Amino acid sequence: MNDFTFGNYLYEKRKQAGLTQRQAAAMLGVSDKAVSKWENGRAKPTTEMLRKLSVLYKTPIEQLLQLQEEGPRAKITKIVLTGGPSAGKTTALSWIRNEFTKLGYTVLIVAETATELISSGVAPWTCRSNLDYQRSQMTLQLDKERVYERAAATMPADKILIVCDRGAMDNKAYMDELDFACLLEELGMTEVQLRDEYDGVFHLVTAAKGAEEFYTTAGHAARTESVAQAAALDDKLIAAWTGHPHLRVIDNSADFEHKLRRLIAEIRALLGEPEPMEIERKFLIEYPDLDWLEQLPNCRKVDIIQTYLLALPGEEVRVRQRGENGSYIYYKTRKRRVSETARVELEERLTQSEYLKLLMDADPEKRPIRKTRWCLTYENQYFEIDVYPFWNDRAIVEIELREENTPIRFPKQLKVIREVTSDERYQNASLAKTGGEIQ
Repeated sequence: MNDFTFGNYLYEKRKQAGLTQRQAAAMLGVSDKAVSKWENGRAKPTTEMLRKLSVLYKTPIEQLLQLQEEGPRAKITKIVLTGGPSAGKTTALSWIRNEFTKLGYTVLIVAETATELISSGVAPWTCRSNLDYQRSQMTLQLDKERVYERAAATMPADKILIVCDRGAMDNKAYMDELDFACLLEELGMTEVQLRDEYDGVFHLVTAAKGAEEFYTTAGHAARTESVAQAAALDDKLIAAWTGHPHLRVIDNSADFEHKLRRLIAEIRALLGEPEPMEIERKFLIEYPDLDWLEQLPNCRKVDIIQTYLLALPGEEVRVRQRGENGSYIYYKTRKRRVSETARVELEERLTQSEYLKLLMDADPEKRPIRKTRWCLTYENQYFEIDVYPFWNDRAIVEIELREENTPIRFPKQLKVIREVTSDERYQNASLAKTGGEIQ
């Protein structure tokens, strides 16, 4: 959940000063990425930096300090609804608005940018190159989201849900790796920043995979794909978002109404409505083939440092640094187990300064856990394969489910030794105590 209010204030003051993020960063002696994080609510400037900002933006330091302490007035959650062609997104958006309005949310829908542009004459085939088009689309997408975030921050509401009909990472499915890297460089962003800007990502699988008789291109100006092309594009979109900490893939294993009900249930779980029940199963596997994982288009590697905090009996509280190549996001998670496979989990996004402050409450009996997590989408399932530095013969794979009896289909390359869901020795909190030693 983002603190948009203060970030949007800094954004408006910079615009009033006639400065770009890069120009402001140069004058403040920081990176443009730091300015971006302040403005999107992912981090807050230090008091010393606030003094510089007050001079640069000609704003009293007392006003900046007061606004920084006030924080957001509403709980704002931003999610992405994505999916392959003819996946049912239009109907799903109507369901989302109706269901969550009933639950007391103000629901804001950010319309699909590609459809807006293509139906208006701006398309890959009308621009000089695909890169030129994708640059226009992604820039407009991010600008639109910023407008909605600014508007949400002004609304007298307790709970606001911003739903993006496709997000910025969707562009990656339509670009080659080099063009996408160039575009990120132009934007001054990393892939982690772009992907993990959203609180949740929900992918509806195209009808071209499992419901071919319902696949159609009719009534959609931006849709021209055949069934085979739609299925291939669906795979690329899932791959683009793989690595996000809350990606959920909703397939066509049941009828369309059940598909939408599963979507609503997944969004409710993210929001904690009524209570965020998580069903997780955990398996001990042989040490995986990292070269195989590395070359998979639907697999992404992230580095994690997990620190356990002092907590009340029966609860588990941890903070986590998650990212890659020097770009990280931070979380605080509070868990309470209610059965062998089910638990209540509350998670909140932290700024870097909040994360560092909480580290002071680390449990002295548990050492920080470092691990490399391989996020793998396979047959519409989302596996998280944790490789620890203290093991060279085994690893842990986890999968989160909505129903306890959901069948799990493992890739044949993952050699499962046994399930360890209820084996306390393989819980991260236990590994933090033992350093990986299993008695």
